[in-house]
Amino acid sequence: AKEWLQKNLFNSWYNTLLTLGISALLLFMLKRLISWAFTVAKWNVIPANLPLFFVGRFPSDQYWRLWVILGMIAILSGMTWGFLARNSTTLFDKKSLITIGFLGVLAVITPVPIVFRFLLVGLLLLLVAEAWGGKIVGNYVPLIGKWLPFSWFLLLIICVWLIGGGLGLKVVQTNLWGGLMLTLLMSIVSILLSFPLGIILALGRQSSLPIIRILSTIYIEVIRGLPLITILFMGQVLLPLFLPDQVRPDRVLRAIIGLTMFSSAYLAENIRGGLQAIPTGQTEAAKALGLNTPLTIGLIILPQALKISIPAIVGQFISLFQDTTLLSIVGLVELLGMSRSILANPKFLGRYLEVYLFIGILYWIFCYGMSVASQKLEKQLNTEHK
Repeated sequence: AKEWLQKNLFNSWYNTLLTLGISALLLFMLKRLISWAFTVAKWNVIPANLPLFFVGRFPSDQYWRLWVILGMIAILSGMTWGFLARNSTTLFDKKSLITIGFLGVLAVITPVPIVFRFLLVGLLLLLVAEAWGGKIVGNYVPLIGKWLPFSWFLLLIICVWLIGGGLGLKVVQTNLWGGLMLTLLMSIVSILLSFPLGIILALGRQSSLPIIRILSTIYIEVIRGLPLITILFMGQVLLPLFLPDQVRPDRVLRAIIGLTMFSSAYLAENIRGGLQAIPTGQTEAAKALGLNTPLTIGLIILPQALKISIPAIVGQFISLFQDTTLLSIVGLVELLGMSRSILANPKFLGRYLEVYLFIGILYWIFCYGMSVASQKLEKQLNTEHK
């Protein structure tokens, strides 16, 4: 450690001054932050409104649906984790054990009723147990990996059904959906829809057929030339004008359409950059092997282009997740919109720093998680330059 510090931070007089100056500034800011957090801040606004932050005004007598969703996510996450780590010698390394321990402590001290704390600890134990089982099953039945993507897709459909109701469950209107639950739902659905649409648009812009190339180019350039808030307002106001009088899409559906349209245009350009990075010799070699155009694109060109574009694609997904904050402007109370509603309560007037710091941490956790997942995917697919 001493050699690393001397080599990277104190290897010259100006680097030494720069290191000392930045360290002094960071210590000063940290001191002020700690002083504010323990003497001025009133954190009671967070535990008093945890249900609103996480699920909005979802009926409390229907919370069991959300716990069922969390249980299924824990089971499938553990199974996926165990399957991906089936060839590793150690399933729970040092970092994993530290993370599990931290989550366990967090579950115990979370300011919720004791029943919910037991449920949180149970979810964590379920995740660990399924990870162990997934590793064992993955070694004996490797073909289970082919069913995991379909299982996640099926889980998404089940989650939407449990949240919205119908088909035997009490219907929960979308105006009661809110908080982090709505933010995650909108982001996941929009990402799943925009990704294949972005691929189609990128291939369309590279097409040798003029009409397909022109239409794809027009769509991409028009959408990229408009701010997202304009597209969201168009989806809320103009979309019903193009539909029959008796058809009125839900506000959540309209917002998903707007987010998908916007994100797919940017994804198309990210993927097109990957397509252009593939040498033409790849296409010529595929043709020499007798592959037609669809097989050449699907088996040779597109997989390589997607691997190259992973950082840009994940960056767009993170941006889409953050862009859901604009939904509050069109009347959807996602996490930021719910925070504004809480701050409008006379009991919590002026608690802006506490509330925005809390939701900022939540956004950072999910964005950092996507970033780490993309780095591991790059490493697994050997896309990093060494």
